[in-house]
Amino acid sequence: MSIMTAPERRIQRRGPIAGRSALAKLAAALLVSVPLVVSIDVLSATVALALEIPILVLSGLTLREFWLRTAVLWFAAPTGALTIALYGETSGTVHFQWLFMQVSDGSLALAAATGVRILAIGLPAICLFATVDPTDLADDLAQRARLPARFVLGALAGMRMLGLLVDDWRALGLARRARGVTDQGRIRRALGMVFALFVLAIRRGSSLATAMEARGFGGTAARTWARPSVWTRADTVLVAIAVLIPTIALTAAVVFGTWNFIIGPSGR
Repeated sequence: MSIMTAPERRIQRRGPIAGRSALAKLAAALLVSVPLVVSIDVLSATVALALEIPILVLSGLTLREFWLRTAVLWFAAPTGALTIALYGETSGTVHFQWLFMQVSDGSLALAAATGVRILAIGLPAICLFATVDPTDLADDLAQRARLPARFVLGALAGMRMLGLLVDDWRALGLARRARGVTDQGRIRRALGMVFALFVLAIRRGSSLATAMEARGFGGTAARTWARPSVWTRADTVLVAIAVLIPTIALTAAVVFGTWNFIIGPSGR
């Protein structure tokens, strides 16, 4: 049994990774990103980013989709690096100083590591999640990860309803304009629309819960699934590659002496 709260619209994507299991892509994103958090050095982040390039290329995103979806990272990485360069820990030669800002060799090295690490952690996660269908992920989580079906289906229903919030916001704006109540201040108007959207979401959620209960989604009997979850050898290869990338990157940092554990006396 599956759940759909809106007509299912699937985008056919090309690429070896786009067709992989949703659970495999979720696991790969976590396995690539999480280990990189433990060390903040430019070498491990650079090695990881270089090894991630094939994943980015084969993810199934078009060039336009890639730049649009990752635009926030290309802004966050230099911004975070600049902040660390100006206000990071001072060590070595000081190149610039003014009020609370100090640019030194240590802060520059830390800034470079921060900027590259933001890209190394964020890019694969965004590219892998971009091709994940919520229904496929729910099927995999319930059938493969053995998560409770009620929790998975409830989360899936909530995710399906998120797409309606934009339409609701637009409809509320048009309704308020038709009633002549758009002359208030922007903040007051926005707060009123947020409250109205919140009430509407509660009502829709209650109706959806009742409908799901009536259709047997809250039953305790063994559940059947419209689409069985499939795990192939290619999914295993993707997860194995995701394990190798941070392993090689962190090993390189340890071998070349740039390892900087972010938690502990050696972390800056």
